[in-house]
Order: sequence, then C-alpha cells, then structure tokens
Amino acid sequence: MSTSADDYDKLTKEERVARDKADREREAQEQAALPYRWKQQLEEVDIVVPVPAGTRGKDLNVVLGRKKLSVGLKGKEPIMSGELCQEIKVEESTWTLEDRKEVHIHLEKINKQQWWANVLTHHPKIDTTKIEPENSKLSDLDGETRNG
Repeated sequence: MSTSADDYDKLTKEERVARDKADREREAQEQAALPYRWKQQLEEVDIVVPVPAGTRGKDLNVVLGRKKLSVGLKGKEPIMSGELCQEIKVEESTWTLEDRKEVHIHLEKINKQQWWANVLTHHPKIDTTKIEPENSKLSDLDGETRNG
C-alpha cells in the first residue's frame, strides 16, 4: 500500500512512525531476498555476492560496465545481472574473490552527491530519503582524546 506525500502529511506522528517502521521492515525483507548484500556511501557502493565455497577466480564471470553489472560462474546463469541504477567509474571500480566463497565488488559512483535506491534497476528500491549517513569517527576520537 503506497500513499502519496499528501496522505503522509495528514498522518499523526505515531502513524508516521508506524508507517516508517512497516516500510523499513518490508524494505529489509526485500533486500534480504536479493542474491547479494550491499551498502553505500555517497561516493561508492560495496556489494558482496556469495558464491559456492571453493570457487576460484578463473571460475567467475564478472562484468563491470559504466551502467551494467553481471556476476556469475562461467557457463551458468548469472547470480546477478542487469542495468545499474546510476553510472560508475569503471576504471576505479574493482572486484575480488574473498575466501573462495564471496565476490566483493567496489563501485565508484560518477555522481558522488546521490544515494542509490537500488543496485540494479529491476531490483526493489530503498527509500533514500531515510538514509542516515554514518557520522565521521572524528567526533568519537575528539571525545576520547579530551577524556584521556
């Protein structure tokens, strides 16, 4: 059930909290169902794609394009494949195989002022207006330094 911004404005604070919580839970379930995990900062997106244990780099077929991403095992259907929701800097984006069981993909965004709603355009979106950027750790350090 999606409502327009006007409807949302008419809700009480409690109703908004309940709606936001329900939206977050639905979003979390949709994201958990994807064949990968991802997180982002304004400048970059990091994706972890589980692959069968014992996979070797030469078994993988990974394609990083300006607006395209495909990850899979050679000779099989890709685990994830499609159009990226935003363009990336291909020459600054990388992938590595970790512990022979996960492909770690690092994408450098071209637009470093925009949150991504999803990785691939056909996958469920997250509400980017609700993203709370991680605060820089400098503030933590200052507190410890002063107290020490």
